[in-house]
Amino acid sequence: MLTITQELHDQIVAHARQDHPDEACGVVAGPAGTGRPERFIPMLNAARSPTFYEFDSADLLRLYRDMDDRDEEPVVIYHSHTATEAYPSRTDIGLASEPGAHYVLVSTAECGNEEGPFTFRSYRIVDGEVTEEEVQIVASY
Repeated sequence: MLTITQELHDQIVAHARQDHPDEACGVVAGPAGTGRPERFIPMLNAARSPTFYEFDSADLLRLYRDMDDRDEEPVVIYHSHTATEAYPSRTDIGLASEPGAHYVLVSTAECGNEEGPFTFRSYRIVDGEVTEEEVQIVASY
């Protein structure tokens, strides 16, 4: 189960809406070994695509060095789907390289970049196997 604060949930959704019609992407880092998402890190979709996301390799290197310096790890890796449901694509599954992370998908297919219905779902992706998990939204930890 993914337990996440309302504030982090709202930041992820806001980023997904802001970048629509392109897919948004980012990370929520947390203290190593805790599984607790704490630090919201929106990233630039280097692909600038409505159907694909890609972290810029230099930005990703900086992010991992920064997390290492802070004794953090990626707890949530998120991106949006702008025209399809919030379920990992074959490409998403193939690129999933953090077996300990929660992979969050936000679908903005119904709302675009406006207020309105969206879908927020979380998955574990390990060795190509996708398992949806419950999301618990809390006021604070």
